[in-house]
Amino acid sequence: MNSTTARWFAFLESNTTGTGRQFCAAARARGMRPVLLTRDPDRYPYVAEDAVDTLVLDTADLAAVVEACGALAEGAGLAGIASSSEYFVADAARAAARLGLPAADGDAIARCRAKDLQRATLSAQGVPVPGWTVVGDVAAAVRAAQDIGHPVVLKPVSGSGSNGVRLCRDRAETEDWARRLLDRATDERGNTVPSRILVEAAVDGPEFSVETFDGDVVTVVGKHTGPAPYFVETGHDIPAPVDPGTVAELGDTALRALKALGLGWGAAHTEIRRSAEGPVVIEVNPRLAGGMIPVAVQAATGTDLVDAVVARAAGQDTVPNGAPGPRAAGHAAVRFVMAAAEGRVGSVTGVEDAAAAPGVLVAEPGTATGRQVRITHSFQDRLGCVVATGADTAQAGSRAESAARLIRIELDEPETPEEGNGGR
Repeated sequence: MNSTTARWFAFLESNTTGTGRQFCAAARARGMRPVLLTRDPDRYPYVAEDAVDTLVLDTADLAAVVEACGALAEGAGLAGIASSSEYFVADAARAAARLGLPAADGDAIARCRAKDLQRATLSAQGVPVPGWTVVGDVAAAVRAAQDIGHPVVLKPVSGSGSNGVRLCRDRAETEDWARRLLDRATDERGNTVPSRILVEAAVDGPEFSVETFDGDVVTVVGKHTGPAPYFVETGHDIPAPVDPGTVAELGDTALRALKALGLGWGAAHTEIRRSAEGPVVIEVNPRLAGGMIPVAVQAATGTDLVDAVVARAAGQDTVPNGAPGPRAAGHAAVRFVMAAAEGRVGSVTGVEDAAAAPGVLVAEPGTATGRQVRITHSFQDRLGCVVATGADTAQAGSRAESAARLIRIELDEPETPEEGNGGR
């Protein structure tokens, strides 16, 4: 099919790294012409490299999004609308529904994305969640933490990628972090943030995510996180190295959460900690997982969740399921190269060596020469990524870790505010 006559597939913003690029490739592979609706095309290096069409508009304005997508529909035709970005999945669904295209329930997604509303709904439906309180000022945060009992976790009611999430072990840390969160006017995307935060009981136990599609469990992922007091994910193991009973328990908990929230159409990513009392839902994300999890899922199980999301939104056949595909490796792991210091990137080396290492499927930098590195204690601290396969979880993880160590990112001295970057 000629790309200039193919129907459009609109992406409302996107992940800036990882699977964002793959969504566009999946649309093309299914005979559609991807177009990125964005406020800032420069956020997406792959757009120019892959010659992806763009429309520049205020993507926070749903009416403007619907108008732009309607114009696409009146031209070559519009097959579907989706987003791989946490911040835009609800409006992508709402825009699709208004134009009569396949879509999840955008209002249910929006309620899910408001973490306080999500917590309230899950609690009311008997789904296990941490003890929690939503607050709008520092004094209330301190009182809530005292009532719950330290340590507690403070987080924004909206956000993604561990942004703003911190373990607070005493009153002083709680007061300081609550003030920082409540003083924020916008998030890392420039979106206005609500003036309320969650104070939650800290849950001990290993962390997992359950990847689902159309209400079926595809796989359970074992998570690696960096040191406290933050919760930055540093790697993933697929499938999680746990017994079948635990897999079933985690999967059932995730499906109960989705049902309670009125979700289940398309992909969802549910994060769970397994405490001594059993699974506790930390967060339900009404979207496909980030962090290169879909790449590792495909490597381990043969299921291409990126393609499935695009197909679902375009009304085409999807094939995800929990059974291993014909080209499944059985086990895969993701490991990230984490920022250890701040500064300007002077050089990036070792990527080709990492890519050539045993079992490695993907080895790529998440930064480039000349870019500024800041420690944010979020997904933005990931400066590189490796996905590797193995005969078992241990081998896949070891291969990914060894290859990740081959990627060298050298930093120059950081800029000072006087040099024009405005500080942190």
